[in-house]
Amino acid sequence: MSIKNIRLEVMQFLENKIDSFIDEFLIPVEKIWQPSDLLPNSESENFLEEVKELREIAKDLPYDFWVVMVGDTITEEALPTYESWLMEVEGVKNLERNSWSKWIRQWTGEENRHGDVLNKYLYLSGRVNMREVEQTTHHLINDGFDIGTGKDPYKNFVYTSFQELATFISHSRVSKIAKQYGDKKLSKLCNLVAGDEMRHHLAYSEFVNQIFKVDPSEMMLAFQYMMKLKITMPAHFLRESGQKISSAFDAFSNSAQKMGVYTALDYVDILKKLNVIWDINKLSGLTDEAERARDFLMKLPDRMAKISERLVLPEETEKFKWVQPAIV
Repeated sequence: MSIKNIRLEVMQFLENKIDSFIDEFLIPVEKIWQPSDLLPNSESENFLEEVKELREIAKDLPYDFWVVMVGDTITEEALPTYESWLMEVEGVKNLERNSWSKWIRQWTGEENRHGDVLNKYLYLSGRVNMREVEQTTHHLINDGFDIGTGKDPYKNFVYTSFQELATFISHSRVSKIAKQYGDKKLSKLCNLVAGDEMRHHLAYSEFVNQIFKVDPSEMMLAFQYMMKLKITMPAHFLRESGQKISSAFDAFSNSAQKMGVYTALDYVDILKKLNVIWDINKLSGLTDEAERARDFLMKLPDRMAKISERLVLPEETEKFKWVQPAIV
């Protein structure tokens, strides 16, 4: 049997468990938070006062913080790209509305709230040039992205396991910084977004864990492939108006590292955690090729940590069209 056919069989095996995965890792619409729960209520007589208070607090948050907030928001707003990519994975039959497509639609529904709430917060803050942000989002959706997974579900689930944990780290760190500057509402907002991302990470990492149980060697090779390739962040393709694809990513990444929101060491730490979550050092019955892949994956975090220690960030933050200076 071909590798492709085996993958399809494994996806069909997992498909029988989708309803239980949805119950465990997703929250019903009527019970989960919505953006309007966390923002000034436009129907309230106190709306303008609440917005004024939000803008006053926003004045104190530093420039690099806003660069990170904008980059995170745009990444969340490019959701149509991610949904269409997942719908193309082998075993996901959207036209037949099978259980996998049900999972992706409901995952998309939860993720959609993130860009919605962050976008509205940026709009109200007065610290952001929203037209520039909107153009960047528009470009990011138009440009699409290539993360090297193709339609392979094994590689795709390695990617989502990694990426959801990375976004959890980013949003939770932004939450802590906002709290330090006295913005308790923004802190709560970002903390709730981070909570969603952690649940999603747990789901996708469980998909991989289930695959390791039934097809360990091929799953190991897919994991190695993705880590050799290096995980491409969705924000990698960021650009401002009039610029080329990916031209804004390095500067955005530098701001994130300066703020301690997401660093090269976090990348290494995520890899370590995935090795532990999937117990790759304890798996048995691997082919010789998969054994070599495991050896590579076990040694990779230390190698990458040494490289990250040599990373030098530029002293000055690049100026973005996205971010306005503080309003005095």
